[in-house]
Amino acid sequence: MYYLNVSKMKTIHQDLKKGEVKVKIENPDDLWYLSNIIEPGDLIKGRTLRKIKIDRGEDRSSDAVKKPVFLKIRVEKVEYGADSSLLKVIGTIAEAGEDIPLGSYHSFNLGENSAIAIIKEKWLKYQLDKLKEASSGASGSIVVCVFDREEAYIALMKKYGYEVLCSLKGDVEKKDRNIQAKGGFYSQIIKQLKEYSGRYGSKHVIVASPAFWKEDLMKEIHDDELKKKIILATCSSVGKNGIDEVMKRHEVKQALKMERAAAEMNLVEELLVEIAKMALAAYGINEVENAVSAGAVKHLLITDSLIRKSREQNFYHKIDSIMKSVDNAKGDITIVSSEHEGGRKLDGLGGIGALLRYRFNY
Repeated sequence: MYYLNVSKMKTIHQDLKKGEVKVKIENPDDLWYLSNIIEPGDLIKGRTLRKIKIDRGEDRSSDAVKKPVFLKIRVEKVEYGADSSLLKVIGTIAEAGEDIPLGSYHSFNLGENSAIAIIKEKWLKYQLDKLKEASSGASGSIVVCVFDREEAYIALMKKYGYEVLCSLKGDVEKKDRNIQAKGGFYSQIIKQLKEYSGRYGSKHVIVASPAFWKEDLMKEIHDDELKKKIILATCSSVGKNGIDEVMKRHEVKQALKMERAAAEMNLVEELLVEIAKMALAAYGINEVENAVSAGAVKHLLITDSLIRKSREQNFYHKIDSIMKSVDNAKGDITIVSSEHEGGRKLDGLGGIGALLRYRFNY
């Protein structure tokens, strides 16, 4: 069974006059944040491993061994996948010891317990907001369970989406539609909810099902502390689609309003409503770029997958220019994870959209 580390990223040092922030990575979620903060042109410095040639002397042979060294690199590329436990930052060496040639390439492989300093010419507001959010440790506190009489999925809310912690199978015959789920199945669900909510310090446990299954489950819960945490919701399906559906339900908005994934999904839904009304919205790079130039953008939404794609296909300068222009105009910027339904919907619109201050003719 896989358990998540929900400790928060640490900001060790911050000197914005020099453009420098030093952080320590405490959990895999921090890598997602840093993948969207670190960008080409930044300087990264810290301890890292590098192959160093060791001269054997008289026979003029040499061996390459990995040694810990302190390096500063100028970033050219950032590689990250949501299923990865490492963030790779690649660039050319700008500062090093005598044995290491300047201008040669090096990659920092960042994982849990890594400490690095990030140096930017200018930190944008949304980047500082991300650091603050990552350091708050607010996410990871809500457990979500969607189930029917045949199966259950239990997930933990994360900063960039959610993690399915386990799935359970009931033992009922599908052909008999009137049979109730057996008590043993409910006991398994309750046991896991109690265990996970305790392990992750959950303030809320969302229990959702089609029909009346959730009410039946509640009758079997005799733990008053667990009962106090539970918020009931309705879903039309079980599995990841059911979890996505539950995150948008009215019953749970208050519990989820501080959670990043739910907030992102609500923003995307707001964008879709404005698009449907042909009102205060723009989407796609060209439309958004025009709206930014006119100073019309109130809130920019962009997926992390579009940012990665722009870096890989060498058009990040355009994305970077859009974000800096919005930031300079005091607009808000939200980077939306493609790991949840809201991000996938935004990707279907080109990965970028904007809520506008006023109607704008393109």
